[in-house]
Amino acid sequence: MSITRRRVLALLAGTAAAVGAPTVWISRMKTYEGPISDHFDGERFFDRDGMPPKRLDEVLRWQFGERKRAAWPEWVVNEHADTPPPRVEGSKVRLSFVGHASWLIQTAGLNILVDPVWSMRVSPVSFAGPKRHCAPGIAFDALPDIDVALVSHGHYDHLDIPTLSRLAAKFSPRVITPLGNDIAMRDADPAIKTEAFDWKDRVELGNGVAVTLVPTRHWSARGLFDRNKALWASFVLETPAGKLYIVCDSSYGDGTHFRRVAEAFGPLRLAILPIGAYEPRWFMRDQHMNPSDAVKALVDCGAEQALAHHYGTFQLTDEAIDAPVVALGEALDEAEIARDKFAALKPGQVFEI
Repeated sequence: MSITRRRVLALLAGTAAAVGAPTVWISRMKTYEGPISDHFDGERFFDRDGMPPKRLDEVLRWQFGERKRAAWPEWVVNEHADTPPPRVEGSKVRLSFVGHASWLIQTAGLNILVDPVWSMRVSPVSFAGPKRHCAPGIAFDALPDIDVALVSHGHYDHLDIPTLSRLAAKFSPRVITPLGNDIAMRDADPAIKTEAFDWKDRVELGNGVAVTLVPTRHWSARGLFDRNKALWASFVLETPAGKLYIVCDSSYGDGTHFRRVAEAFGPLRLAILPIGAYEPRWFMRDQHMNPSDAVKALVDCGAEQALAHHYGTFQLTDEAIDAPVVALGEALDEAEIARDKFAALKPGQVFEI
């Protein structure tokens, strides 16, 4: 590969996770084929209450014209490291924050991962693109036997093929994902036991635990020409301790999506809500919430408790590494909500219900 081409690849890969639009030549995968519905036109998925992804000229305007990227520390040493128990039985729920949007949820004898990413980069190429600034809160070798992985959509910071392959080789878990993302996984590694579902599908996971895929205000892609050819979703996880609303990636809009989940699934015991990767607002507001939006989403969905994620691990956008957590505290104070109702954990920290 020539130096010039390598530099171009590196530059484009640097925007991959943030905008879901990595290099064209990376995406040659087959795409979903299925019946037309109220959110699939026969070629692409859409959200009547959402917004389409940004155009390429807007991506270039941000990346090359107006980007003001805060400096992040090269590496942050974690204060915590979790060694989970083999299983958590009964009505207890144990949630361990791995980092970014990755969680280990243990309940009713099941071990469930959410958007598992243990890779050093979230990128279509191995030598460039957003890289880790801290280690996972659980070492991969410290994971208990994994039964299920929930993968919300195809962006590289959520659907990480190398991690899914490692999980398949070691544990062979079920991988539950929205329609079309299974194709990318199988094309890369047939050993990944992926199952694809539509919005509103409810999937029994065993031991009285089930998950329902619900609409979220986002989009999906793994290349420039496959935008919205796979579906994206949030999850409502039914556990013995109540329902958990897991929003891996979303913008806020007018809050419609969050209120609908409250109406359909409430009361919610816990919401996991993204608070990072939000600057500049003119570019990111239609795909990522900022902390103020996340506080509004908590109010709209009516959850008893919230946990924050999607911050502090990969530098996808322009804000400083600590900005989301600082702004979350300020937004909670402004809304007159106790700060402990919406906690921002550090990798390796655990929350129990």
